[in-house]
Amino acid sequence: MTSILRIGLPKGRMEQGVLDLLTEAGIRVHPTARNYRPDVRLPATETKFLKAQNIVEMLMLGSRDVGFAGADWVAELSADVVEVLDTGLDPVDIVAAAPADLLDDGRLPRRPLVVASEYERLAQGWMRTRAAGDAFVRSYGATEVFPPEDADVIVDNAATGSTLRANGLVVVDTLMASTTRLYASPAAMRDPGRRRRIEDLHLVLTSVLEARRRVMVEVNASADVLDRVVAALPCMRQPTVSPLYGNGSYAVKAAVPRDVLAQVIPAVKAAGGSDVVVSTLAQIVP
Repeated sequence: MTSILRIGLPKGRMEQGVLDLLTEAGIRVHPTARNYRPDVRLPATETKFLKAQNIVEMLMLGSRDVGFAGADWVAELSADVVEVLDTGLDPVDIVAAAPADLLDDGRLPRRPLVVASEYERLAQGWMRTRAAGDAFVRSYGATEVFPPEDADVIVDNAATGSTLRANGLVVVDTLMASTTRLYASPAAMRDPGRRRRIEDLHLVLTSVLEARRRVMVEVNASADVLDRVVAALPCMRQPTVSPLYGNGSYAVKAAVPRDVLAQVIPAVKAAGGSDVVVSTLAQIVP
């Protein structure tokens, strides 16, 4: 019998990005009357919405087999989990920030300060590097409002920095970078059946992430310019070249990195290519 694969889905900031990724991979998650336990279009699979930090804890306990969480909470909890995939979604930095008027030439004063954060372990590790006898205050959300009355410095996550700026705070140090990642429990990875299903999940999610980074470029080329057109197309391995009916020309197809498309199209035209078509991709499985 196939054992149930128990997936933890993140509630909150990371939720929509993860659901979009799953949907593009053909794994649809449908809310139910019990909203925290949605139906999922995968056989022998159970899903549950949890806070990201709770997903990490459940993976360590073994009550979840695999789940999405930020690298920040894995570091904060010093979690014994297996990283399966870095999706690159929802990138944030964990930073120390303080009011501008506290700083001397952009630096914190060398005296004991009060540091507020939800990240107790990360914040206290950073405080030890200062060796100034700082005091720690645990926050439970809205950490940015603590300074200046209730704390001198905060340690928090920042995506664009706009929230920090709105509260008059300046970044004084970056502790780590974090993204949404897929983690598995060590127990699940030791079980051959569950490990195989986790590896299958990794495969289909990676195929979507790779497709997001590329587009398909199709171009026609006569025999005398074919080599130049092929040379102008960066691709995963080699482009696909097929003869066109009746005129001795060729159709060339390649999955091209999206971020070089603006250079590739003029280069292909300069090489003698014609009838260039660019289309989006759904999944790429190497």
